[in-house]
Amino acid sequence: MNFAIVGCGFIAKKHASAIDNINNAKLVAVCDKYPDAMNPYVEQYGAIPYGELSDMLKDHSIDIVCICTPSGLHAPIAEQVATAKKHIVLEKPIAMTIEETDRIIKAANENDVKLAVVHPNRFRPVVQELRAIFDSGALGKISHANCIVNWNRNQEYYDQAPWRGTKEHDGGVLMNQAIHNLDLLLWFMGKPVEVFSMEATRLRNIEAEDVSTGIIRFESGALANVQASTTVYPRNFEESITIFGEKGTVKIGGPNALYFDHIQIEGYGEEKIKSITEKINTDPWGIPGHQQIISDIIQAVKENTQPAVTGLDGKNALELVLAFYESANKNIPIQY
Repeated sequence: MNFAIVGCGFIAKKHASAIDNINNAKLVAVCDKYPDAMNPYVEQYGAIPYGELSDMLKDHSIDIVCICTPSGLHAPIAEQVATAKKHIVLEKPIAMTIEETDRIIKAANENDVKLAVVHPNRFRPVVQELRAIFDSGALGKISHANCIVNWNRNQEYYDQAPWRGTKEHDGGVLMNQAIHNLDLLLWFMGKPVEVFSMEATRLRNIEAEDVSTGIIRFESGALANVQASTTVYPRNFEESITIFGEKGTVKIGGPNALYFDHIQIEGYGEEKIKSITEKINTDPWGIPGHQQIISDIIQAVKENTQPAVTGLDGKNALELVLAFYESANKNIPIQY
């Protein structure tokens, strides 16, 4: 299938590399308002450069468009792409508001195009293994969970582009970094019914938050603690999810949540635990998440099925972030 990329910033490189590593997938076009940003994709992949999205969308050979623009621009671009009958791979967050999100989902549905949202952490080998353990029921009734993202994003990172750290186009640590982990939390824990959050902008010169902490109550009755920051010195310190059940406790962690830090489950002997952890340790990254997302939407188009991470999944993660923001702003618990 033929792909195009809109927005040739940092994340576009991952999309281009993923497309290049998939058989029968080809990057045929790129679009950006800055010609110099498109040059690497023209030179390396032979992509046709376009300064205007409307011109690029006239190319009938394009099957799928990857949207890699600042988050605040997702909605109008996705609507335009859907109207042109092109399938969509949309970087996280799906949008900045629920109203924008609903417009995107509606446009995709009305034009019968597939919409995949980029939450690639679901495809990490350790996450897939945890999902298998979770689905087996080995942990029993879930009591609570911890979700931690203590990372470093220095001021230079935010100064790379004027939209970074703004509330209109980017958001803070919850919207930009921890939203991947919140997606995983929802994937495991189900529907939230109540959140309470506090946030602050402590060390970075940005409009949005650089540190956040919150609590979630789920429909099941289980609770979760969430802590996220971009203020950790001098590098990423911890990305982890821990699930506590009546028959077991499992933590995936490390600086990038790639390994099992702890497995203790009723009926799991030392050999079984060693086998699970060693399997992950041999290839912790696995096939890159963006490649998995793009392979998945190709399959969804061919088989007319839903992508693994749908527009609704993207909306659920965004709703949780926005509920955290509302709680922190009003200093009250927010009911779903």
